Amino acid sequence: MVNNTIIRTGECFCGGVKYKIDGDVYGARQCHCSRCRKAFSAQANSYARVDADQFSWVAGEGLLVTYPAGGTTGKQFCGRCGSNLCGIVEGRVHGVTLGCLNDGAGIDIKAHIFVGSKAPWEVVPENAPHYDEFPEDLSLLDAR
Repeated sequence: MVNNTIIRTGECFCGGVKYKIDGDVYGARQCHCSRCRKAFSAQANSYARVDADQFSWVAGEGLLVTYPAGGTTGKQFCGRCGSNLCGIVEGRVHGVTLGCLNDGAGIDIKAHIFVGSKAPWEVVPENAPHYDEFPEDLSLLDAR
């Protein structure tokens, strides 16, 4: 923390792609839908929002792959190790995957979304409200 400002950093598994957030993440959530399970090869996607103007790539931007290819909305991952790093909307970083943050101190999951379509073998933690789909009140997910 510098001058009461939180600075977070993150990187992919191989360390080739690195980023910095001059601020904090917010609206941390876990999505349990079938698309996230496939995209992240896990029971859920742990993701938090960022302010795009506070996000910057520090190294390895040339290694980034965007899916869908050529899209301005989707996800970006390291083309060398495959780590899912962020989501983009209109070409700007919208949020980051929590697993690629170097320090997750102070981040609390605010909601579990799409629990209605979770894998039958998954046990969803009780640490936050559950929503069968996407909550109608987005302020629940985007609270700071």
